[in-house]
Amino acid sequence: MIPQTFVLDPRLAADTLPLGTLELCELRLMDDARYPWVVLVPQRPALVEVLDLDEAARTGLWREVHKVAEVLKAVSPCDKLNLATLGNVVSQLHIHVVARRRDDPAWPGPVWGHGQRQPLEPAAAGRISLDLRRELGLAAQ
Repeated sequence: MIPQTFVLDPRLAADTLPLGTLELCELRLMDDARYPWVVLVPQRPALVEVLDLDEAARTGLWREVHKVAEVLKAVSPCDKLNLATLGNVVSQLHIHVVARRRDDPAWPGPVWGHGQRQPLEPAAAGRISLDLRRELGLAAQ
């Protein structure tokens, strides 16, 4: 049997910008100016559900989600953090951490399916990426 390797789903790659990697997850910044939004993708092949991870990896995943959520809230103050593992369009296991504000375009509803994604301006993407990397202790990409 040929061992599988981790490959990022092309749809996630197309909609996000790389931030770096933690112990388990690749971190990606959603390329949408409407919401501060980070996606964590466990770097393991063929994962669809959180329950596909063994217990140690599940614990590590939630530790990383917690760390990213704290940092996102610190660099993008918000009224609520949304965490989600939908996977209805992209089945590869990934966790969304979205900083929500009462004045954002989708409030109080979900961000999914609300309007069209508005790509980040390069300067804004650079600023939030730098802030997130600095607070997470990640090297520049």
